[in-house]
Amino acid sequence: MADILQSRTLLPGPVYGLEAGEFLENEASVEESRPERQYCVFRAGRERFSLSVLEVEEVVDWPMVTRIPLAPAFLMGVFNLRGTIVPLMDIAFTEGRRPGLLPKHVVVAALKGDAQRDDLRVGIAADEVIGTFSASEDTLLDHAPHDVPHCRGMLRHEDRLALVVDLRRLTDVFPVPVI
Repeated sequence: MADILQSRTLLPGPVYGLEAGEFLENEASVEESRPERQYCVFRAGRERFSLSVLEVEEVVDWPMVTRIPLAPAFLMGVFNLRGTIVPLMDIAFTEGRRPGLLPKHVVVAALKGDAQRDDLRVGIAADEVIGTFSASEDTLLDHAPHDVPHCRGMLRHEDRLALVVDLRRLTDVFPVPVI
């Protein structure tokens, strides 16, 4: 057992420029580094938003959308995603869209349920999907604008800011019918 523990802390031979018996000095700095998370950044209206890639199931091209009569303004309708009916939300609806100008993509996100709610899959209308970005805690700002209650902070990327969407708050602010 002592040999196994020693083999983990001592390098067996010349590895990465270290000689046999030398300790790996950077081991402590690896543990101290903050974990990075990846975010999917997209544009809806004039604003950039981001979601954790762990919450994003997929990004699809604009589907055929079925409008729902008497639906709230933020609910664009529903669409069929391989046999599952998904509600489609427009989080930039307050800016108003021109009638003939529809978004190009849908970011499909999944929200795990809890004791009071079922699992929910929701589509978010996106004019442009910018890409995925890795971010550490240093690049995340905890403060979101007060007039955007469905966001929990901001992400710095490419010298710009993107609002970090909180799916739980999003479904509280924009209640979507469970279909």
